Amino acid sequence: MDRRSFNRAATGLMAGVAGLFASSAKADTPQKQHRIVFQVSGGDAGIMNMVLNNAKNAVDYYSERREPVQIEIVAFGPGYLMLRDNSPMRFRIAEMRQKFPSIVFSACQNSRRAVAREEGKKLEEIIELPEATDVPAGVVRVNELQEEGWSYIRP
Repeated sequence: MDRRSFNRAATGLMAGVAGLFASSAKADTPQKQHRIVFQVSGGDAGIMNMVLNNAKNAVDYYSERREPVQIEIVAFGPGYLMLRDNSPMRFRIAEMRQKFPSIVFSACQNSRRAVAREEGKKLEEIIELPEATDVPAGVVRVNELQEEGWSYIRP
């Protein structure tokens, strides 16, 4: 083997090894985890719809890029209506929860107790959507997620 052939072969081998290490480094690089918490604290259906639109848009955006995303929508105060059985969003929430399992709906139990008092009902009579997850206090849940590094969106 002459010197030029040897140099070409060595260069090709080194490029192949470098490429192997580069692709290995990319595979080992952890993918950014997007985590967004939306606060719903008002009873306006337009705001609720906007939050659902934004959550869907975020899931679609990151899905197209094959980047993981978690979304939690926390409803409290007058926004608790969003997760009640008589919610104007009930059908849309059911559809979204089924289609987008990365979206979680959290219902404030302080708000549930307040609604029961206001309506003169027992707590068990205040029915939440089956898609809702109970949290003791909505504002505390939002705070905890922010402390864990979640991005906070309040419409």
